[in-house]
Amino acid sequence: MGQAKVRWAGSRTFIGTDSTCHAVLMSSADDNVGMKASELMLVSLACCSSFDVVGILEKRKVTLRKLEVEVSADQEKDPPWTFTDIRLKYILAGDGLTPEYAETAIQLSEEKYCSVAATLKGKAKITWDYVIEE
Repeated sequence: MGQAKVRWAGSRTFIGTDSTCHAVLMSSADDNVGMKASELMLVSLACCSSFDVVGILEKRKVTLRKLEVEVSADQEKDPPWTFTDIRLKYILAGDGLTPEYAETAIQLSEEKYCSVAATLKGKAKITWDYVIEE
């Protein structure tokens, strides 16, 4: 079961704490002292999927040297500014990493394992691509 807590820290700034007592600072773009809550959701998607990709590639005996995920998204122009299209670009490098391994790991994460992606899919179209660096 997931658990979290958000505490107001004044103005439009909040501190979010997860079930393991780790915290993240969030704020409005105007206050500019923490992450925007909506973009934190994009970070959560990229992190959730990255966690899966790392685990899947480790099982394939790939030694990763790099994994970054760049996320971009379109939002509706009127409230509640729902994300409509989310694009992830995986940038990977590693010993034993092949295009087939990368595609399979990303696809399994996005379609089967990533709880954040599964939650967002009802509202936003999620697409991805990848680049393997030498």
